[in-house]
Amino acid sequence: MSRHDELIRLRHMRDFTAEAIAISNGKERDDLTTDRLLELALIRLMEVIGEAAGRISSDTRAQLPDIPWSDVVAMRNRLIHGYDSVDHDILWDTITHDLPPLLRAVDQLIQQLSEE
Repeated sequence: MSRHDELIRLRHMRDFTAEAIAISNGKERDDLTTDRLLELALIRLMEVIGEAAGRISSDTRAQLPDIPWSDVVAMRNRLIHGYDSVDHDILWDTITHDLPPLLRAVDQLIQQLSEE
């Protein structure tokens, strides 16, 4: 995969991660149960983040081993294949606790790759 393609995928990860964080701001865990649009939007964003992560080469992943690449992809797989039994507690915890550091790490990696 070319450097250009890697940067596109990383930017997708960054942009969709930022969007999930923004959408969840001011919301509570219980809103996932009562607001179907919020639930569907956040699930879709997490699916795309995981899909993009799965397309990042192992060489690029190795440049930032702090990103839990396999966990990001596993979340996508769980949401896609377990669509009928999404655990809202895990989804909410991931969005509120794991996405902010992921956003910072992906942004850092984009900057590194852009400078090379």
